[in-house]
Amino acid sequence: MNDIILAAKEIKKIYHGDAKEVRAVNGISVNITRNESLTIVGPSGAGKSTLLHMLGGLDRPTSGRVELEGIDIYKMSDKDRAEVRNRRIGFVFQFYHLLPEFTALENVMLPALVKGPRPGVKERATDVLKAVGLKDRINHVPGKLSGGESQRVAIARALINDPEILLCDEPTGNLDSRTSESIYELIFNLQLQRNMALVIVTHDELISAKTSKSVRLKDGLVI
Repeated sequence: MNDIILAAKEIKKIYHGDAKEVRAVNGISVNITRNESLTIVGPSGAGKSTLLHMLGGLDRPTSGRVELEGIDIYKMSDKDRAEVRNRRIGFVFQFYHLLPEFTALENVMLPALVKGPRPGVKERATDVLKAVGLKDRINHVPGKLSGGESQRVAIARALINDPEILLCDEPTGNLDSRTSESIYELIFNLQLQRNMALVIVTHDELISAKTSKSVRLKDGLVI
Protein backbone atom coordinates (compact mmCIF):
# COMPACT_ATOMS: atom_id res chain seq x y z
CA MET A 1 0.00 0.00 0.00
CA ASN A 2 1.30 3.44 -0.93
CA ASP A 3 1.18 5.61 2.20
CA ILE A 4 2.43 8.77 0.48
CA ILE A 5 -0.16 11.48 1.00
CA LEU A 6 1.72 14.51 -0.33
CA ALA A 7 4.59 14.60 -2.82
CA ALA A 8 6.65 17.27 -4.56
CA LYS A 9 8.19 16.17 -7.85
CA GLU A 10 11.07 18.27 -9.20
CA ILE A 11 9.38 21.52 -8.22
CA LYS A 12 11.00 24.85 -8.97
CA LYS A 13 10.11 28.41 -8.07
CA ILE A 14 11.94 31.02 -10.13
CA TYR A 15 11.53 34.77 -9.69
CA HIS A 16 12.58 37.33 -12.27
CA GLY A 17 13.33 40.93 -11.42
CA ASP A 18 15.89 43.66 -12.11
CA ALA A 19 17.45 41.51 -14.85
CA LYS A 20 18.27 38.86 -12.27
CA GLU A 21 16.87 35.35 -11.92
CA VAL A 22 16.36 33.98 -8.42
CA ARG A 23 15.84 30.23 -8.05
CA ALA A 24 14.15 30.14 -4.66
CA VAL A 25 13.46 26.41 -5.05
CA ASN A 26 15.49 24.64 -7.70
CA GLY A 27 14.15 21.17 -8.48
CA ILE A 28 13.18 19.58 -5.17
CA SER A 29 11.44 16.24 -4.73
CA VAL A 30 10.08 15.08 -1.39
CA ASN A 31 7.51 12.53 -0.23
CA ILE A 32 5.39 12.92 2.89
CA THR A 33 3.71 9.79 4.20
CA ARG A 34 0.64 9.54 6.38
CA ASN A 35 1.21 10.25 10.05
CA GLU A 36 4.91 11.06 9.70
CA SER A 37 6.66 14.16 11.01
CA LEU A 38 9.08 16.03 8.76
CA THR A 39 11.19 19.14 9.23
CA ILE A 40 12.42 21.42 6.47
CA VAL A 41 15.60 22.99 7.84
CA GLY A 42 18.19 25.42 6.63
CA PRO A 43 19.39 29.02 6.93
CA SER A 44 17.34 32.11 6.08
CA GLY A 45 16.85 32.42 2.34
CA ALA A 46 17.30 28.70 1.70
CA GLY A 47 13.80 28.34 0.21
CA LYS A 48 12.13 26.64 3.19
CA SER A 49 8.96 28.71 3.33
CA THR A 50 8.64 28.82 -0.45
CA LEU A 51 8.75 25.01 -0.53
CA LEU A 52 6.17 24.74 2.25
CA HIS A 53 3.81 27.17 0.54
CA MET A 54 4.01 25.20 -2.70
CA LEU A 55 3.36 21.94 -0.82
CA GLY A 56 0.28 23.50 0.76
CA GLY A 57 -1.25 24.79 -2.46
CA LEU A 58 -0.59 28.45 -1.64
CA ASP A 59 2.06 29.23 -4.27
CA ARG A 60 2.14 27.72 -7.77
CA PRO A 61 5.50 26.21 -8.79
CA THR A 62 7.23 27.52 -11.90
CA SER A 63 7.59 23.87 -12.92
CA GLY A 64 7.15 20.41 -11.43
CA ARG A 65 4.19 18.81 -9.66
CA VAL A 66 2.70 18.77 -6.18
CA GLU A 67 0.50 15.73 -5.74
CA LEU A 68 -2.04 15.02 -3.03
CA GLU A 69 -2.67 11.29 -3.16
CA GLY A 70 -1.41 11.25 -6.74
CA ILE A 71 -3.47 14.21 -7.98
CA ASP A 72 -1.63 17.35 -9.10
CA ILE A 73 -3.20 20.09 -7.01
CA TYR A 74 -2.01 22.81 -9.41
CA LYS A 75 -4.05 21.27 -12.21
CA MET A 76 -7.16 21.82 -10.13
CA SER A 77 -9.25 24.95 -10.49
CA ASP A 78 -8.52 27.68 -7.96
CA LYS A 79 -11.84 26.92 -6.30
CA ASP A 80 -11.16 23.19 -5.99
CA ARG A 81 -7.64 23.78 -4.69
CA ALA A 82 -8.97 26.23 -2.08
CA GLU A 83 -11.46 23.60 -0.96
CA VAL A 84 -8.70 21.01 -0.62
CA ARG A 85 -6.66 23.44 1.50
CA ASN A 86 -9.65 24.16 3.69
CA ARG A 87 -10.69 20.55 4.24
CA ARG A 88 -7.45 18.57 4.22
CA ILE A 89 -4.53 20.85 5.08
CA GLY A 90 -4.04 22.93 8.22
CA PHE A 91 -1.62 25.88 8.29
CA VAL A 92 0.19 27.45 11.24
CA PHE A 93 2.33 30.48 10.45
CA GLN A 94 4.88 32.53 12.36
CA PHE A 95 2.38 35.40 12.51
CA TYR A 96 -0.95 34.42 13.96
CA HIS A 97 -3.24 36.23 11.47
CA LEU A 98 -6.10 36.36 13.97
CA LEU A 99 -8.93 38.79 13.32
CA PRO A 100 -8.64 41.31 16.16
CA GLU A 101 -12.35 42.04 16.50
CA PHE A 102 -13.27 38.35 16.86
CA THR A 103 -12.96 36.20 19.98
CA ALA A 104 -10.71 33.14 20.09
CA LEU A 105 -13.79 30.97 19.55
CA GLU A 106 -14.95 32.99 16.55
CA ASN A 107 -11.47 32.95 14.98
CA VAL A 108 -11.33 29.16 15.29
CA MET A 109 -14.81 28.71 13.83
CA LEU A 110 -14.11 30.69 10.65
CA PRO A 111 -12.55 27.95 8.46
CA ALA A 112 -15.49 25.67 9.24
CA LEU A 113 -17.97 28.33 8.10
CA VAL A 114 -16.50 28.99 4.64
CA LYS A 115 -19.51 27.38 3.00
CA GLY A 116 -22.02 28.86 5.41
CA PRO A 117 -23.49 27.88 8.79
CA ARG A 118 -23.03 24.26 9.84
CA PRO A 119 -24.43 22.44 12.87
CA GLY A 120 -22.05 21.71 15.71
CA VAL A 121 -19.28 24.11 14.66
CA LYS A 122 -19.33 26.11 17.89
CA GLU A 123 -19.14 22.95 19.99
CA ARG A 124 -16.29 21.57 17.86
CA ALA A 125 -14.35 24.84 18.07
CA THR A 126 -14.82 24.85 21.84
CA ASP A 127 -13.46 21.30 22.06
CA VAL A 128 -10.41 22.17 19.95
CA LEU A 129 -9.65 25.24 22.07
CA LYS A 130 -9.85 23.05 25.17
CA ALA A 131 -7.47 20.58 23.50
CA VAL A 132 -4.86 23.32 23.05
CA GLY A 133 -5.22 24.43 26.67
CA LEU A 134 -7.39 27.53 26.22
CA LYS A 135 -10.68 26.60 27.86
CA ASP A 136 -10.46 29.77 30.00
CA ARG A 137 -9.67 32.06 27.03
CA ILE A 138 -12.43 31.08 24.64
CA ASN A 139 -14.20 34.44 24.73
CA HIS A 140 -11.07 36.63 24.75
CA VAL A 141 -10.16 38.75 21.74
CA PRO A 142 -6.55 38.52 20.46
CA GLY A 143 -5.58 41.80 22.14
CA LYS A 144 -6.22 40.15 25.51
CA LEU A 145 -4.07 37.08 24.75
CA SER A 146 -0.35 36.50 25.13
CA GLY A 147 1.79 35.51 22.15
CA GLY A 148 1.74 31.87 23.18
CA GLU A 149 -2.02 31.92 23.65
CA SER A 150 -2.49 33.58 20.26
CA GLN A 151 -0.44 30.85 18.60
CA ARG A 152 -2.54 28.20 20.36
CA VAL A 153 -5.64 29.84 18.90
CA ALA A 154 -3.98 29.72 15.47
CA ILE A 155 -3.22 26.01 15.98
CA ALA A 156 -6.82 25.35 17.01
CA ARG A 157 -8.03 27.19 13.91
CA ALA A 158 -5.77 24.97 11.77
CA LEU A 159 -7.33 21.87 13.34
CA ILE A 160 -11.02 22.79 13.19
CA ASN A 161 -11.65 20.83 9.96
CA ASP A 162 -9.65 17.77 11.11
CA PRO A 163 -6.90 18.06 8.46
CA GLU A 164 -4.81 15.11 7.37
CA ILE A 165 -1.73 17.32 7.00
CA LEU A 166 -0.51 20.11 9.29
CA LEU A 167 2.01 22.56 7.80
CA CYS A 168 3.86 24.84 10.24
CA ASP A 169 6.05 27.73 9.06
CA GLU A 170 8.41 28.81 11.89
CA PRO A 171 5.46 28.53 14.30
CA THR A 172 7.40 29.88 17.30
CA GLY A 173 9.47 32.52 15.52
CA ASN A 174 7.87 35.32 17.55
CA LEU A 175 7.94 33.55 20.91
CA ASP A 176 10.44 33.21 23.75
CA SER A 177 12.25 29.90 24.22
CA ARG A 178 10.10 28.64 27.08
CA THR A 179 6.86 29.36 25.24
CA SER A 180 8.35 27.85 22.08
CA GLU A 181 9.02 24.58 23.87
CA SER A 182 5.42 24.37 25.07
CA ILE A 183 4.05 25.14 21.60
CA TYR A 184 6.20 22.44 19.96
CA GLU A 185 5.24 19.94 22.64
CA LEU A 186 1.60 20.73 21.90
CA ILE A 187 2.08 20.37 18.13
CA PHE A 188 3.83 17.00 18.43
CA ASN A 189 1.21 15.68 20.85
CA LEU A 190 -1.65 16.79 18.61
CA GLN A 191 0.00 15.17 15.61
CA LEU A 192 0.11 11.82 17.40
CA GLN A 193 -3.41 12.13 18.81
CA ARG A 194 -4.93 13.08 15.45
CA ASN A 195 -2.79 10.88 13.18
CA MET A 196 -1.77 13.77 10.94
CA ALA A 197 1.22 14.19 8.69
CA LEU A 198 3.24 17.07 10.12
CA VAL A 199 5.67 19.33 8.25
CA ILE A 200 7.60 22.03 10.13
CA VAL A 201 9.81 24.72 8.64
CA THR A 202 12.49 25.60 11.18
CA HIS A 203 16.12 26.57 11.61
CA ASP A 204 16.18 24.86 15.03
CA GLU A 205 18.23 21.67 14.97
CA LEU A 206 16.66 20.50 18.25
CA ILE A 207 13.24 20.46 16.62
CA SER A 208 14.63 18.67 13.59
CA ALA A 209 15.98 15.93 15.85
CA LYS A 210 12.46 15.23 17.15
CA THR A 211 10.89 14.44 13.78
CA SER A 212 11.01 11.18 11.88
CA LYS A 213 12.59 12.76 8.80
CA SER A 214 14.22 16.03 7.78
CA VAL A 215 14.95 17.78 4.51
CA ARG A 216 17.90 20.16 4.62
CA LEU A 217 17.96 23.05 2.15
CA LYS A 218 20.57 25.52 0.98
CA ASP A 219 20.14 27.95 -1.91
CA GLY A 220 16.93 26.24 -3.02
CA LEU A 221 18.44 22.76 -3.15
CA VAL A 222 18.35 19.69 -0.91
CA ILE A 223 21.82 19.08 0.52
